[in-house]
Amino acid sequence: MIVFPGYEESIQRVYENKQDQVFAHWQQLDDTQRKKLLTDLTAVNFEQCAAQFSEASSNTAVEVQGFGPADFIRRPGRGGDAAAFKQARDTGLAHLRAGKLCAFVVAGGQGSRLGYDGPKGAFQISPVRNKSLFQIHTEKLLKYSRKYGVELPFFIMTSQANHEATVEHFKQHAWFGMNPDNIRFFPQNMIPSLDTAGKLVLDGPDSLFRNPDGHGGSLTALQSSGALAEMKKRGIETISYFQVDNPTVAIIDPEFIGFHLQGAAEVSTKVLTKAFAEEKVGNLVRFDDGRTGVVEYSDLSPELACSTNSDGSLRFQAGSIGIHLFQRDFVERLGGSSQFALPFHVARKKIKAWTPEGTSEIDAFKFEKFVFDALPLASATVSLEVLREDEFAPVKNRDGLDSIENSRQLMMDQHRRWLNERGIEIPPTVRTIEISPLLAVEAADLPAELRIPAEANIYLD
Repeated sequence: MIVFPGYEESIQRVYENKQDQVFAHWQQLDDTQRKKLLTDLTAVNFEQCAAQFSEASSNTAVEVQGFGPADFIRRPGRGGDAAAFKQARDTGLAHLRAGKLCAFVVAGGQGSRLGYDGPKGAFQISPVRNKSLFQIHTEKLLKYSRKYGVELPFFIMTSQANHEATVEHFKQHAWFGMNPDNIRFFPQNMIPSLDTAGKLVLDGPDSLFRNPDGHGGSLTALQSSGALAEMKKRGIETISYFQVDNPTVAIIDPEFIGFHLQGAAEVSTKVLTKAFAEEKVGNLVRFDDGRTGVVEYSDLSPELACSTNSDGSLRFQAGSIGIHLFQRDFVERLGGSSQFALPFHVARKKIKAWTPEGTSEIDAFKFEKFVFDALPLASATVSLEVLREDEFAPVKNRDGLDSIENSRQLMMDQHRRWLNERGIEIPPTVRTIEISPLLAVEAADLPAELRIPAEANIYLD
């Protein structure tokens, strides 16, 4: 058995769990490298690894519970009750103005698919001023804070790959005008991958091969980072969760908050009508035991995805778009018991593993959590319909579906609708238009007396 002062217990656990193959090249490491490797190993939950491998390698088919389409609250004009929306807004505003809400963005991704070398949140996307996604979201929060007379803390989950660059992006831009005391950065947790024999894999001579634990891991990271404790200290009860790549998201939505509270929900989600049967969004379902959940598009058979109602509409028409509300105490419970936690999903993939003989590609199991798996664990949930044109303009790809160009066009379309709704004339010379979030986060914020000059590129602030 190897020895290293201060790490005796960690080393013992490695041997007890028969993972000592990671020490095969121990003699070739210097003390700094040895300490780094042991630090990685100290963080390993060996019991969790064993359970994950057992499930991943099992030939027993997982019994899938039956499900059908779930109900959701429809918007006024689409079957919803306008009076109920007014009442929900009033309820949400009271909660918001009492300082019980914060914003939480999942921003661990890199912009490589967009042809950008850096955090995806730092990618410049706005049509006229080329504001980054981070700037758009932060300015929205500033506007909400001023509009509703309350400080809204901003919690930002990064990754180990982009954490420093994300913080630096905010520093270089003077926090986009927000008080840095109200911004909290923390990285996502990383978990080990396992080879097909259940053994830990090395990424380098002094490090384990680990992968981010998925967007569902964001809830675990809230706990392990101390962010939940900070929320509790601030009096935060409700967490507004969204993903960084959606520039049109209504981060703070009083109607959504109100329906969530009126339904005594622990988790709520926004859904939209799918554009086509096999659109790559999660499908809102109700399981046979009455719980609400989401079935990923890849797990819904083509036959079910394309099945229709008597009027020709899709049976599974409600798509989940990664916008949620969580009660803080619910997230605390998720992190407080191994019996009440999000499940891991497994994928068998090729990874590049390090050995003393060199790097080679091997088959391995990677594990991650999905945030929507929280819905079936909640005592009550609410699902609210939103319109695609109002809240869904993801920028995921350089070209094609969910592209940069599409996202910018959707942003401009939204701003044109706001101006039309307020009766503000848009001269025919206007080709590109952008409304600063500091001016408006919804049509009602625009002053009716606003006049737009007859120019090609218009920025309103």
